[in-house]
Amino acid sequence: MQRTIIVTGGAGFIGSNFVHYILAQDSELKVVVFDKLTYAGNLPNIADALKGGRCVHVKADIADPLAVKKVFEEERPFAIVNFAAETHVDRSIDGPKEFIESNYMGVFVLLERARAYCGSLDEGARKAFRFLQVSTDEVYGSLGGNDLFRENTPYAPNSPYSASKAGADFLLRAYFHTYALPGIITNCSNNYGPYQFPEKLIPLVTLNALEARDLPIYGDGGNIRDWLHVGDHCAGIWLALEKGRPGEKYNIGGNNERSNMQVVSRICGELELLRPAKDNPAMKARGVDFYSDLIIFVKDRPGHDRRYAIDASKIRKELGWKPTFDFESGITQTISWYVENLDWCKKIQEGKYERERLGVAQ
Repeated sequence: MQRTIIVTGGAGFIGSNFVHYILAQDSELKVVVFDKLTYAGNLPNIADALKGGRCVHVKADIADPLAVKKVFEEERPFAIVNFAAETHVDRSIDGPKEFIESNYMGVFVLLERARAYCGSLDEGARKAFRFLQVSTDEVYGSLGGNDLFRENTPYAPNSPYSASKAGADFLLRAYFHTYALPGIITNCSNNYGPYQFPEKLIPLVTLNALEARDLPIYGDGGNIRDWLHVGDHCAGIWLALEKGRPGEKYNIGGNNERSNMQVVSRICGELELLRPAKDNPAMKARGVDFYSDLIIFVKDRPGHDRRYAIDASKIRKELGWKPTFDFESGITQTISWYVENLDWCKKIQEGKYERERLGVAQ
């Protein structure tokens, strides 16, 4: 087989960062980005990769069996990494159907095609093939106390989004045990970094603050997440693909627990250094002295998990992975990236999203 990899959802946030990462890791690699380009999937995210000649884009839906069959037959990949998913919990509350269709049924289509494809390969190529499903810590539910999510933590999803991802994980597990499809699952904590669509906390708060808009925090602001820089996540996925054992799960976490209130306050502090509120015309027009004065508390999200935290000891011990970013250095780099790329932020939101509140359905 040629050294070709299919990256579904490769024009989205984590997927595009992964495309850039693996092209830098392997000079012989060809990357096929299979992405239908929803509101959160944007070609500008991979513009540089597409110019290099080793990356191509196929505009198609993972839930389309004919399109998936065609790309497998034409590209003959050694692996597929599935990032394609609807990911925003608030949107899943407002409209769960799309999440089931993409995150569950789409994975079923990919697995069926991968199973048929593996059946056409010789023994060596079949053993070398990998299907990696990129999942989330949200499938585990909500943590209390000082406990951590481990690979054997029972699944307890509490939103339509996390339920759809849990279903996909179970499907891949079943295909490994029933059909010997060499699949691997990675479950990550909250990602942050460049190219994240501004519906998520860090880019949303950054852009709202620069425009002197309210900075909404759900509930009491005490919900805790383990923050993982997307670059570290991509490195972990690549290690799991190259060295991980089929049939295994690997948790990838940053060991950076912060409450939402802490994260928002940190963003405000960083912006005061980069774009001081006293020099921001939008802040002057609103009559507000500091970005932190824009913070408001709003009604909590239904079914909002209180705390997530990952135990990443398995991938550290077995594959030698470790994060390179602590939260302080990572958040500084990330906020700087958004401040320096406001044109990108404007372009990808245009006609798609006005940073309105989502996920209030009861």
